[in-house]
Amino acid sequence: MTSRFAIGETDFLLDGQPHRIISGAMHYPRIHPEQWRDRIRKARLMGLNAIETYVAWNAHEPVKGQWREDGDVDLGRFLDLIAEEGMHAIVRPGPYVCAEWHNGGLPTWLTSAGPSSRSSLRDPMRLRSSDPRYLAEVIPYLEKVNAIVAPRQIDRGGSVILVQIENEYGAYGSDKEYLSELIRVTRENGITVPLTQVDQPIPHMLENGAHPELHKTGSFGSRIDERLATLREHQPTGPLMCMEFWCGWFDHWGEKHHTTNFADSAADLDRLLEAGASVNIYMVHGGTNFGLTNGANDSGRYLPMVTSYDYDAPITESGDVTEKFRAFRDVIAKHAPVPDEPLPTPADAPELTVPLLTTGDPLDAVATDRGVFDTPPTFDELGSDLVLAEYSAALPGAAGVLDAEVRDYAWVAVDDRAAGILQRTIGDLSLAIPAGAELRMLVEETGRVNYDSKLGEAKGLIGAALLDGEPLPGPWRVRTFDVPALAQAVSDAAAEPAGARVAGPAGLRASFDLDAPADLFLDTAGWGKGYAWVNGFFLGRYWRRGPQRTLFVPGPATRAGANEVIVVELETMTDPTARFVARPDLGHEVE
Repeated sequence: MTSRFAIGETDFLLDGQPHRIISGAMHYPRIHPEQWRDRIRKARLMGLNAIETYVAWNAHEPVKGQWREDGDVDLGRFLDLIAEEGMHAIVRPGPYVCAEWHNGGLPTWLTSAGPSSRSSLRDPMRLRSSDPRYLAEVIPYLEKVNAIVAPRQIDRGGSVILVQIENEYGAYGSDKEYLSELIRVTRENGITVPLTQVDQPIPHMLENGAHPELHKTGSFGSRIDERLATLREHQPTGPLMCMEFWCGWFDHWGEKHHTTNFADSAADLDRLLEAGASVNIYMVHGGTNFGLTNGANDSGRYLPMVTSYDYDAPITESGDVTEKFRAFRDVIAKHAPVPDEPLPTPADAPELTVPLLTTGDPLDAVATDRGVFDTPPTFDELGSDLVLAEYSAALPGAAGVLDAEVRDYAWVAVDDRAAGILQRTIGDLSLAIPAGAELRMLVEETGRVNYDSKLGEAKGLIGAALLDGEPLPGPWRVRTFDVPALAQAVSDAAAEPAGARVAGPAGLRASFDLDAPADLFLDTAGWGKGYAWVNGFFLGRYWRRGPQRTLFVPGPATRAGANEVIVVELETMTDPTARFVARPDLGHEVE
């Protein structure tokens, strides 16, 4: 059955009748695909009639020319599930999405030629602009996404009612030719539903991101009347919509866990709906930055995101409904029909404890020798999505002070003896090192900036390392490490019981039994810094810095009977034990 969705003088129109969108955001790559339906269904139980999602280009095409749309990035299946639950869908394909996601969704193979990358040409590609070199890459991406979305539009019997062009563009640029080209491509690809833009309701942002063919929407979480009034000044006709109603917030490593008062958020939602506006709750369910997908912010200080993207959302990272969920449901029930169905009750996860076995240093097993260089190359000059690399060079023999710009974290050794750590987050980029013959630096990228001018910046060792103010002459030998491949390397290696403490780099593993597949929470409190997997599923990063102290293990990644947990510890593990606890620990809460 097909319907028609349009923008009227005062309202959205569904088959010619006024229609209010009450939507919630969830991002399919942040949810195990076997749990998509559960999360969509719970959003429907809250009273929502639509689901909104970003499309992360780098999740679909991490390597240029190797497009994926299956498994965890099967956008078509996600949109079909939304339709099966009787809901509408809003798609925001960017190409830039922000979303606290790695590199703002742009592939590193693309941004390595951008203005923030040292590997760029003298005339670097201008990201998010009408630069023909940028558009030459963007257009094929949009064509692939639109090929998935177009047949799933509401006027073809599908779920999609709105498609957004770019994302918060007015905070970044004002290239109208760029927006026109994105609109042209989108329409030529068969997208017939209304097109939108989103910006914070700040006049210059709304104007910078404006285009006559785009309906303006806002992103805000408070001061509802003021924000709607500003939006109305810049969008005189048509429905008002808050495309991102911020009901929570994200966390950085080294900071507190952010929450918002559910009663205050519910009151703001009530005010939005009372004013007649449509809304997209950001996030209704945040999910997880599985693997190496977390982004970072840098507004004068570099701060990477944690693995959890719980966002203090109404539906938790593990799919539980919360007090905020119930409060929002009560508010929505004042303005729209809400399903009269029982709500699921949160349940504790299975608890178990198993000692970890150690396999020694696993890095050699996944290393690639990249050769010798006169000056240290950046990660971006070496390839796409590199996360871990070792730089080594000869030392003159005397002790001194090492200065090096690392992005983002480096373990420094002299003649195989640990000498200290350099870390960007606290500006600690100098270190007194002892006398020796060889310097080795293991450098980790801890998250790509997802917002503003440092989008696409180079990673690794940036420029020459200095010893007492003088450049180390080189040559530099470089090895890179395939981090996702570490799980199999540790699983295959011989293991022995771990001692009371384990010094990294070290691989560790343990087997544990379950009566049935189940969501789990892996306790990382006694670990240092590294990565973890269960049955080969890459859970993500952990870091003693916190606030996050558990990693979410989605039930579909587990199985009845024997299971395997893999850990790669890069620093020091003070408790080499795999503990699975009943409830998540995302850190001390702060509103």
